[in-house]
Amino acid sequence: MYNKTVIVGNVGRDAEMRYTQDGVAVTSFSVAANRKWNNADGSKGEKATWFKVTAWRKLAETCNQYVKKGMLVLVEGEIDASAYLPKDGGDPRASLELTAREVKFLKWNDDNAGDNQSSGPSADYVPQEAIPF
Repeated sequence: MYNKTVIVGNVGRDAEMRYTQDGVAVTSFSVAANRKWNNADGSKGEKATWFKVTAWRKLAETCNQYVKKGMLVLVEGEIDASAYLPKDGGDPRASLELTAREVKFLKWNDDNAGDNQSSGPSADYVPQEAIPF
């Protein structure tokens, strides 16, 4: 069996890298894939679907270096969905987790960069490490 999912969306938070007990790099960040449409009455609709993205090894190191809040990225990988009950006792919810096999940096939005941050990668910048392994 094979599971492949491709999402394109904006990064919701800067990448955070950590290491497993065996010294393997793992990086996490979130991505919002937005969908917009026009309703029959002419009003506009919009919905964002959030994904938790995890990258491993060399790809984790690359993502940690370049993935910043606001970037437009394409992520290809394997998806896992899980349901849970919130601690506050609300309605059941679902979490979408994507294990990245490939990450492409499509666009950097300088409007989302903080005052002390330098500009991120340009729209056509894709480091070699982002190519699938």
